[in-house]
Amino acid sequence: MNSAFAKTAGGIGCAVVALPLLVIVAVAALLGGAPPSQRALADIPSAMLALYRRAEPECPGLSWTVLAAIGKVETDHGRHPTMKSTAGAVGPMQFLPSTFAAYAHPVPPGGKKPPTPWDPVDAVHAAARLLCAHGARHGKNLHRAIWHYNHSDAYVRQVLEIANEYAAAEPAAPSRAAAKVIAFARAQLGTPYVWGGDGPAEGGFDCSGLTQAAYHAAGITIPRVAQAQYDHGPRLPKGAQPAPGDLLFFGPSPSNITHVSIYIGSGRAIDAPRPGTVIREGPARTSSPTYQGATRPAAAGGGAR
Repeated sequence: MNSAFAKTAGGIGCAVVALPLLVIVAVAALLGGAPPSQRALADIPSAMLALYRRAEPECPGLSWTVLAAIGKVETDHGRHPTMKSTAGAVGPMQFLPSTFAAYAHPVPPGGKKPPTPWDPVDAVHAAARLLCAHGARHGKNLHRAIWHYNHSDAYVRQVLEIANEYAAAEPAAPSRAAAKVIAFARAQLGTPYVWGGDGPAEGGFDCSGLTQAAYHAAGITIPRVAQAQYDHGPRLPKGAQPAPGDLLFFGPSPSNITHVSIYIGSGRAIDAPRPGTVIREGPARTSSPTYQGATRPAAAGGGAR
């Protein structure tokens, strides 16, 4: 099959060869997304990092790290001075205009109308759709999907290696205090949400009532409401990988925190969402535009008793 993209590998045939075991392991680690590593935070411009993560849902099972790695190899995340190849590929993700047209719709939020491969929003979303169409959906054949971007197994290996470096490693296990926090929160799954609720006496919990009670179970005192808990800290650096037991905060701004959840690891969290619901476990949502960051009360003791 001929590549729709400008760059092809001289002297490399179109047959897909077996990947080294290291890369196969990396593929498994890159299905379903991951928080950014310190290398990713240092290497990727913040606007592009947010865009790669925002485009991830275009293809269920595809990690933003693969999109970011392609952006790195193609134009160093848009830093290349011209972003135009000798074969006519253009823009931050290096699309031939004819290929881009096949994956440009629907126009993503914030994209150009009409869409253009020169626009980062349009280009990154189109790249996710192309990968999805060629095997990236649910990790069916990620190697084949990336190979369609450039008919080169060396290119595939390079992309996967960078993508693996962009994914932060999950902490091995929660601390003793964090384990107590998580155990308490898990024991409340299915308990009704009650606004202002601090536990059974009120018939349930609200979001910050749950987090305060969970930390109380670990012998750590934190404030009652979500904004006060965020202000209390200690806060993680912006973009840092949360650890099990950390508190995740959401809202329109850091001075207007409206929700808090407990990170439990592997991209999951426990929270009391809103009236009419129950305490649940679900995605941590750290790529949400309303995510304002995390704190780690267990690290400082938070006023442990």
